[in-house]
This record gives sequence, structure tokens and C-alpha cells, in this order.
Amino acid sequence: MRAFMVKLPSGVRYWTVVDDALVTVGDADAYLRHLRLGRDAAELTTRSYAGAIALFFRWCDLRGLHWQAGVEHIGLFMTWLRHAAVAPSTSGDGEGMGELLAGPGARPVRAARRVNVVLTAVRGLVTHAVATGAAPAGLVSLVYEVADETDLPEEARREDGRIPWRLRARHRLHEPDPAVNRASDDDIVALLGACRSARDRLIVLLMARAGLRRGEVCGLRRSDVHPAAESRVLRCDVEGPHLHVARRDNPNQAWAKSRRGRVVPLDGLVVRALDTYELERAGHLDGSGSDFLVVNLFRRPLGAPVRPDAINELLRACSARAGLEVAVAPHQLRHAFGSNVADAGGALDVIADLLGHRSVASSQVYLHPDPARLRRAVDAVGTPRSSGSVQQ
Repeated sequence: MRAFMVKLPSGVRYWTVVDDALVTVGDADAYLRHLRLGRDAAELTTRSYAGAIALFFRWCDLRGLHWQAGVEHIGLFMTWLRHAAVAPSTSGDGEGMGELLAGPGARPVRAARRVNVVLTAVRGLVTHAVATGAAPAGLVSLVYEVADETDLPEEARREDGRIPWRLRARHRLHEPDPAVNRASDDDIVALLGACRSARDRLIVLLMARAGLRRGEVCGLRRSDVHPAAESRVLRCDVEGPHLHVARRDNPNQAWAKSRRGRVVPLDGLVVRALDTYELERAGHLDGSGSDFLVVNLFRRPLGAPVRPDAINELLRACSARAGLEVAVAPHQLRHAFGSNVADAGGALDVIADLLGHRSVASSQVYLHPDPARLRRAVDAVGTPRSSGSVQQ
């Protein structure tokens, strides 16, 4: 079993699960196709889920179980995920079958976060199969604790009198609160100094000063960017310089993760970078160029939208020229933006809206001070002697 990419005649791509004969696994394919087409999930989401479901199916095959029977033994599957040493994979999903490491003290080979992602995909497969009649309804209670609201206080129940169901995952590993892996302000300045074009500086600033994901940067149209103080002539009532992030199918495979569009204000640094880039772009392309904002200026095909992978290549090259020991990744620039907004006093809902998080819980990590910030906060507190409250 392995993950496999499918391209539909419409050009839409999604990932499915195929067996060793390259035949699609029906239940998995139906769920992943629904995820991509019915739920408007990103292609990368289906890729992650397909790899996770393929792992589960292969584990079931090892034990001679149909996947529906394997659902009854999710706890054993979790143990295998944690402690099966990863062997080199030829299936393209990066996950080998491995060998179970027995004995106390063996270090887990998959982090809790990865295990939970796999379990989320398996639960999605189960609930979809049950909803479509492809699996018995009893499987849901094996992966979820199902309860109604009769045990809740009256104030917490719904007013319409209906009894809705609540689901809580039965199987989940504890994930320690991660530290924000952000790029430092010094790293960002070094990257900007190492950029060789106005376009490259704009790319860095859009991630570091506007919090855009790399796919959102590559998917921006020129019409999405409103750098003027007033945009009514563009039929936009948003005041001040800003840009609009919208999900679209793009030829360069750029993808805005959130279904909900958002408006991101732009500061003076980004606006000046936009102006400089437009002059640079005009010197390389004619007026009939692509409507994409970030395009190829120095390699063919000229005017084609930049691919998301090219941003990783750009940051690696700039990091090397800047002399940074570790290359800065695109998401570290986005994390730097979120952390800086939090440090400046931005509220949790503000951070969530700026970053396009569906849940404020995703933004909570930026409100956890790192040790250096805690030390600065303590050092900033005056002593009783310095405040004059201690008598000499």
C-alpha cells in the first residue's frame, strides 16, 4: 500500500491509496476524493492523509486483518507507529514498514504529532465509510467517545431542545507545547541584505512582515494588492495599504490553506518594496505580463508565476550568502511575524485573523514567551531599592 497522486481531467489533483498492483483502494479513495472535492481540502492535505491511511492499511496487512477489523486494535497500531523502526521506503511516501523495537527505554521513532496526524486520518476514513454505508455504524464508537448533552448543565445545552452528539477522539497522544521556531530579527535583516533583487526582498517581507505562507505569496495576483491609502477606485472599502488572500486553483500549484479569505494590512516597508519591485519588473517584462504578483524575472519562462518550492530554494541561497549556520525556512518568517505581533501586544483573535487561522487555538503558541523573553521581563522589574520603597 502506498500513496499515489491522481490528476483529474479538470486539472484538479489529489492523493489516493493504491495497492502493490497500483489498484486504488476503494474505501480510501472515496474518502480522499471527498476530502479534496467535497470539502475543498488542499492537495497537500490529501497527500498527508493518503500516506497516513496507507500506513494503517499496511499494518493491517501485516496482521492479516481487513482494515475495518483493524479499527478494533487502534491501540496496538499506535504502539507500532511509535516503536516500529523506519526502514527505507520505495513507495514514495517516506514511510517504511520497519521492525518493532522491543524493551523498555527504546526511543520512539515517530513523534506524538506525527502519530496524531495518522490517527486523525484514520478516524476520518472510518466516519466517512460509516456515513456512506461502506462500514458498520459501530466503528464510530471505537474511535470516538460518543455522548449527548444530557449530562451538561441546562445553561450549556442548546435552546432548540435537540440532543446533539459530542465526539471526542478515544486515541490521542499528548503533544508537548512546542516552542515557536521563528526566524530572529537579525536573521531577517541578514536575509534581506543577501537578496539580489527587489523581487526577492519583497518575497521575504511578505512572509516576515505580513505573515503570508509561501503558497499564499506565490498565489497573489497584482489585483489582490492595494498599496494606496484609499482603494475605493478598486471597489474596495478597506482603508490603508493592504492585500487580499484568496484561495484559488493556480497553475504553479500555489494554494491558500484557509478557505476563508482575509485582508492583511501592509506596513511602509512592504509598500516601498512593492514599488521597487514594480520598477524592476517593468524593466524585465512588457505590460502584458502575467497578473500574478511574484513572477520569474531571471529564468525562463519569463513572467510565469514563481513556484512555492522556488521560495525554499531562494531562502536557502540567501541564508548561505548571509553566512547563517542554518537556512531559514519560509514558515519561520511567518512565525516571526506572529511572534512580533504578540510581543507588540496583539490580542489572540487579532493574531488569528492576520495569520488566517481557523481556530484561535492555533495562534495560542505565540502567546507563550520563550526563555529569553521571560528573562527580559524579570530584568525589567525594578527593585525595591531602585523604586525608593526601601529605607536606607
